[in-house]
Amino acid sequence: MKTLNPILISGREVLPIVEGGKGVAVSNGRSAGAFAAAGCVGTISAVNADSYDAEGNVIPQVYHGKTRRERFAELIRYAIDGGIAQARIAHDVSGGKGRIHVNVLWEAGGTEQVLEGVLEGAKGLVHGVTCGAGMPYRVAEIAARHSVYYYPIVSSARAFRALWKRSYHKQVEYLGGVVYEDPWRAGGHNGLSNVENPNEPQDPFGRARDLRETMRGFGLDTVPIFMAGGVWWLSEWEDWIDNPELGPVAFQFGTRPLLTRESPICEAWKDVLLHLMPDDVSLNKFSPTGFHSSAVRNSFLKELEDRNARQVPYTREAVGEHNNPLPIGARGRSVYLVPADKARAETWIAEGYTEAMKTPDSTLVFVMPERKDHILKDQQDCMGCLSACRFSNWFQGESGTTGKMADPRSFCIQKALQNIAHGGNVDENLMFSGHNAYRFSTDPFYKDGFIPTMQQLVERILSGF
Repeated sequence: MKTLNPILISGREVLPIVEGGKGVAVSNGRSAGAFAAAGCVGTISAVNADSYDAEGNVIPQVYHGKTRRERFAELIRYAIDGGIAQARIAHDVSGGKGRIHVNVLWEAGGTEQVLEGVLEGAKGLVHGVTCGAGMPYRVAEIAARHSVYYYPIVSSARAFRALWKRSYHKQVEYLGGVVYEDPWRAGGHNGLSNVENPNEPQDPFGRARDLRETMRGFGLDTVPIFMAGGVWWLSEWEDWIDNPELGPVAFQFGTRPLLTRESPICEAWKDVLLHLMPDDVSLNKFSPTGFHSSAVRNSFLKELEDRNARQVPYTREAVGEHNNPLPIGARGRSVYLVPADKARAETWIAEGYTEAMKTPDSTLVFVMPERKDHILKDQQDCMGCLSACRFSNWFQGESGTTGKMADPRSFCIQKALQNIAHGGNVDENLMFSGHNAYRFSTDPFYKDGFIPTMQQLVERILSGF
């Protein structure tokens, strides 16, 4: 395999190997610091990162505010404190080697305030900011104000062009790189547009080449592109290295660092990763963000699939074929279904799915009473973890609401991710994953359940495998 030479990232020559940021306490200071100590780029997540008490115990993120607005303020404080704590740990663990980046999600609640707070509180400890999940046009301004580099995460040349014209051309000197995150292969939230078919993956080389052509048009010939999503063995990406069509490139690994000794995920989660099969990771659109996302098809995801399948359109009055009444709710008021849907609904009710919950799309989803109680409580407990949430209808703007009905077909993402990150049942919570995670079970490096250190993982990656 071609030699992978160091390149300039965030002001220092390092190996062009980057740890992908994984939110809610999964990319923490220990894992990022270890990745940086190996001469690479470690990434901490500032999305609800853990902070600690005087004895070094994780401070549970419990919310005491009576209103969503009050809980939102608590969430921002937790995130800033946690981001600073993890940056300090990463700096100490790195031993001054490599680079430390912080990852934020543009559509997370209070991202601008959190990023400002973390960069101010961890001054000199963070060298770069990666940001995706939306159109992060203001991240350039914030990063430049704190003299750190910024790395937008995009899924197409078109997205980068829009960001450049709106904002990035004003802060060129701090544009450290552009992360091309493949929307069909990456874990977590994916940047599929409305014109792209989620079931028809496109060649990442062609899309990255288009991105480079767009960047060259703006004079960004030497700004590296980070390839993210689906990278496993570098030997499979050898044609990207020293390729004049692409220019300087780095490779971002989000999934493989999960299965290391420094990774903070629980042993049960690591065990699941070691035994995944090719079809065990699913691209779905259940997230309250409205984005597609990739996650392991465990009981949590299957329940969402089943819940969404128990769904029929309705009208409030008899209209056309919607002339079959169905009494719902405590008062038994009738809505109207077509005959076939009325029969399906009655079957579900007979099976115990007696509660019909209305959705913003004039449909009903049928759930068991305990599931309805669970959904309503999660909606009421909303703390504003997203800038706009379809599950709870929270909006961080002045109105405090999206103006739409809360959607029972989704879920509280903050709760699900906090639970799995802190020892919750891995089958009953959201487990984000890249689509290549099944390769843990087939890659000889992990034979007999071997779990490497970050240093061992980096050495393995550099070998091409």
